[in-house]
Amino acid sequence: MLLSEFDYELPEELIAQRPSDKRENSRMMVLNRDKHEILNKHFYDIVDLLDENHILILNDTKVIPARLYGYKDTGAKIEVFLLKERDNKVWEVLIRPSKRVRVGTVIKISDELSCEVKMPLPDDGKWLVQMIYEGDIFEILHRVGNIPLPPYIERKMSNEELKKLDFERYQTVYAKKEGSVAAPTAGLHFTQDILKKLSDKGVEIGYVTLNVGIGTFRPVKCDNILEHHMDSETFEIKQETADLINRAKNEGKILVAVGTTTVRTLESAYKMFGEIKACKGASELFIYPPYEFKVIDKLITNFHLPKSTLLMLVSALAGKDFIFEAYEEAIKEKYRFYSYGDCMFIN
Repeated sequence: MLLSEFDYELPEELIAQRPSDKRENSRMMVLNRDKHEILNKHFYDIVDLLDENHILILNDTKVIPARLYGYKDTGAKIEVFLLKERDNKVWEVLIRPSKRVRVGTVIKISDELSCEVKMPLPDDGKWLVQMIYEGDIFEILHRVGNIPLPPYIERKMSNEELKKLDFERYQTVYAKKEGSVAAPTAGLHFTQDILKKLSDKGVEIGYVTLNVGIGTFRPVKCDNILEHHMDSETFEIKQETADLINRAKNEGKILVAVGTTTVRTLESAYKMFGEIKACKGASELFIYPPYEFKVIDKLITNFHLPKSTLLMLVSALAGKDFIFEAYEEAIKEKYRFYSYGDCMFIN
């Protein structure tokens, strides 16, 4: 299967540069697979589309302020992008510009945080660094770090305005467990009020955790998509959620996944164990047509980049032709695309 089969042209003005005025006011395209029908709605209409026959599974990961700006002792400015902690205070990172550092270089971020470059890694320009600090790293990051927005968001605003907006809106309202460098963006449309209304209707809600990695920003580079290798992302399913899913499935209920990260968590767990059970693991699962889904039935998701693994995943669920028909409609109707954009409900 060729990468070019998952390409499309998107007008630049449809790339959302900031979130909607209210989370629930985002537009929502509904794809009815049985009727091959496309409907244009708003996200708050999700309350009318789900009932007691559905269960909703969300990813409760929290985005960390992973983008750090510091200086060498020469005064040269260096960006350190945290990816994940490998060991006690040893982190996997990206460094820009990497040509300005070598093993032993110390980068000062602030009076309370520095890092020492330990070694380059063979994987796409990554490095290992030793973080130097006292106390809780996440508390420090919230003081000195920046939310790592995707590269296609290019706004001109002051740093303080940027921080205020993105610390609130590039985070789901149910985010709990810090560890991601990107938001599970399908969940950005939910409010506590929407979740309560769904619960009041009898929709049972459960949570998994998958820490979104830098791979979510990276394009597929090989012409034959079968040669692509997914970045590893850690996930966890608690016993309470496993019990909910297994009971609901036995009762014939419909599982609605919120976001591709939730899909990959559940489908990865099933691939590992042949069932959903409480577990911790790492997912490298690459989902593309004609993948046969074992756990999820329906999906709430955003509109994805051309040639991305996320576009391939939704094509596997709804059918590639139907997805591209829907994307063509979304462009015609001027939906807002990508992380801060509108969403789709594959019903």
